[in-house]
Order: sequence, then structure tokens, then C-alpha cells
Amino acid sequence: MSGGNSHPRRLTFFFALICATSACHGASKSADAVTPSAPAGPRVVLPSGAVYAVEVVRTPEEQAQGLMFRESLPERTGMLFLFRDAAPHQFWMKNTMIPLDIVWLDDSGRVVFVSAKTPPCRADPCPDYGPAVPAPIVLEIAGGMAAKEKVTVGSRISVEGVPK
Repeated sequence: MSGGNSHPRRLTFFFALICATSACHGASKSADAVTPSAPAGPRVVLPSGAVYAVEVVRTPEEQAQGLMFRESLPERTGMLFLFRDAAPHQFWMKNTMIPLDIVWLDDSGRVVFVSAKTPPCRADPCPDYGPAVPAPIVLEIAGGMAAKEKVTVGSRISVEGVPK
């Protein structure tokens, strides 16, 4: 008789195993289906649709410091420079440790100039980079990302979550 009783137990165990596996698989699928939400706070939406969290710098002191002395830049992050005037703004890479893509924007978020893979400057004099046209907004992201995110002259970048 023990043989007859073990068969239903095996079926019950097998059925429970299948249900547990299916539940885990279903949970895994639903977890995979969840898309990460946009970063809270200041961010930019690039032409590719990628959303980057940005540090916003406004004061001359913050602008002068920029990304100096940082040895890395987390994925999908950058620095957004907001200038009070629409004059041409030149940048240099003194004491910047990593290559950057520097993107100049007009008031409407249209890209007017891109300096791709701008190299760090290790010795004076450091060259200046930038357009000769007015650009009150400048975005710095990791070197090589502008091309990957389809940032080109004439494309638009949306700035969101930045208090006026």
C-alpha cells in the first residue's frame, strides 16, 4: 500500500514544483517588464530618447569648477551649465580627468555645437573649445555618448525639472 500512497504524493510535489516555478518565472517576467522611471530632479532628454540626470551649475564659481578632478562620471549623468547671457561660452579641460562630450544649446534647446571626446588637458596652455555663436546652455556628458545618443548640430535636447 505504501507504493500506492507515494504516487499521489509525487504528483502533488511535482504539481507544487511546477506552480512554484511558474510563479517565479511570471514574477521574473513582470519584473523585467518594469521600465526604470525617469530620474527625479534635473534631467535632459537626448535625441535618442535617453534620459540623463544632470547637476545644474549656475554660479560663476560652480561653472569654473565644472567636472574638474572627477575620475569618472556615472552612466547617464552629466552637468548642465546655465548662463545668464546668450554670449558665446568657451570651455577648457584644465584639471579634468576624463574625456567629455560638450554640447552647446540655444534658448530653445537646439544643439548649435558639439565638441566630441574632448580630451583632458594635462599641461598649460589648455585649448578652448566652443562655438563663436551665442549658447546660454551647455551640457557635458561622458566622452563618446553624444554620438551614441544621436546628438548632432540641429537636434533638440529637452531640459526638464530645472527650476527657473
